[in-house]
Amino acid sequence: MIVRVTRRRRKKRIVILGGGFGGVYAAIHLEKLMARQSAVEICLVSRDNFFLFTPMLHEIAASDLEITNIVNPLRKLLRKVDVLVGDVNQIDLRNKQVLISRGHRKPLQKFDYDHLVIALGSTTNFYDLPGLAELAVPMKSLRDAIQLRGQILRYLEEANSEGDPAERQSSLTFVVAGGGFAGVETVAALNDFVREALRFYPNLCEDMLRIILVHSGPAILPELGESLGRYTEKVLARRGVEVRLKTRVKSVTEGKVFLTDGVSIPSRTLVWTAGTVPSPIISSLPCAKERGRLLVNQFLGVPDWPNVWAVGDCAFVPDIRNPGKSHPPTAQHAIREGKVVAQNIAAVLSGRPLKLFSFRTIGLLASIGRRMGVARILGFNSSGFFAWWMWRTVYLSKLPGLDKKVRVAFDWTLDLLFPKDVCAVHDLDQRRDFRWPDHAGNTSGNNGDHEIGSAQLNWRECPGGIDVDRDNALERFLL
Repeated sequence: MIVRVTRRRRKKRIVILGGGFGGVYAAIHLEKLMARQSAVEICLVSRDNFFLFTPMLHEIAASDLEITNIVNPLRKLLRKVDVLVGDVNQIDLRNKQVLISRGHRKPLQKFDYDHLVIALGSTTNFYDLPGLAELAVPMKSLRDAIQLRGQILRYLEEANSEGDPAERQSSLTFVVAGGGFAGVETVAALNDFVREALRFYPNLCEDMLRIILVHSGPAILPELGESLGRYTEKVLARRGVEVRLKTRVKSVTEGKVFLTDGVSIPSRTLVWTAGTVPSPIISSLPCAKERGRLLVNQFLGVPDWPNVWAVGDCAFVPDIRNPGKSHPPTAQHAIREGKVVAQNIAAVLSGRPLKLFSFRTIGLLASIGRRMGVARILGFNSSGFFAWWMWRTVYLSKLPGLDKKVRVAFDWTLDLLFPKDVCAVHDLDQRRDFRWPDHAGNTSGNNGDHEIGSAQLNWRECPGGIDVDRDNALERFLL
């Protein structure tokens, strides 16, 4: 069943698909530009009802920040924009319609549009490698960071009471694939977190740990140049991180990670940051594409499709300063693209000339753990404490919301004074089938068996009330 959502009478509708940097900043600027335009309505479609500040995602995984401090409610950021939480199922460019799914129990909704901004971002690319999609932990979403943190702590708990040295070694070996910004910042934060957490586990010591970074190139952080990449490699090695260059992950099983150079690493944790691909919706569109991304012109418009625009990771934005090249899919570019596309939509509605998109990267920064960083600002390299301070200062200033800035600054201050939190709290995949027994001790439909997701709980009477099998799903539920 499909429900058509009618627009308000005589109003132009601007629909923005995607709640990342490009989509949210396009909505923010459109809201300002259209503040006095009563004949225009703006709709933002996002999978989540919050905006995630991804540059700080690794700090969630490493217990440096509280979970909600790097997310902002979209309805708080966008007071005059209609926020629709759901998934984009289909884009019909010919009929100027978008099909939205808002839950498996609700009918699909069809939206008409006058202007469409496609900012669907990218998803993790597992390259069809055996076992990767099922077993690896990506670092793209808040849920990924929460899952990684919970998994690390769960394996520390298991290793602390494990009698088999081989099993303990696989639990204490953590592999991160990808030597770009996400991979390096994740492995650095993970290394600091695990080593600091060991003080709470009396049966474990640092000699038992293995933290490994796998990168296919000759040097990590290639975006920053070879010198800063080599510097980062030395800092990580000095802190106990093994850096394996010129090799890739070939496959993964529940207990091992296999590399293309023939090495097999006994590990139960693989963090995957080695590839992304544009949203699957993009491939279905009848538009010109370049490297899987929507090809746009210098005004961020999609050629041959009037009033259709694209920004962010899903768009191939030409660099007019360097013909034949494109702007990189980074947050600082997506923010500027969102602003320009908002200005161009406003220009079309008012009959004014369009604005060219041109932006030169201001700088690149990376945190490499323990108050150390690397940076290239306006062509100048920096490393050490000053680069780390710049990283925190710049990203704190970019974090939306004064309340979030204060909370993050407060968390960072507490991190200087107190040890990291080692509570193993992680997300649950499913809770739809969770049922409690009634007062008579019976259950609805399963003879005393209760499901949590796909796991079974066997309840039985005992003197103290209800007992639960030790090795069943309830432990996983509580952890």
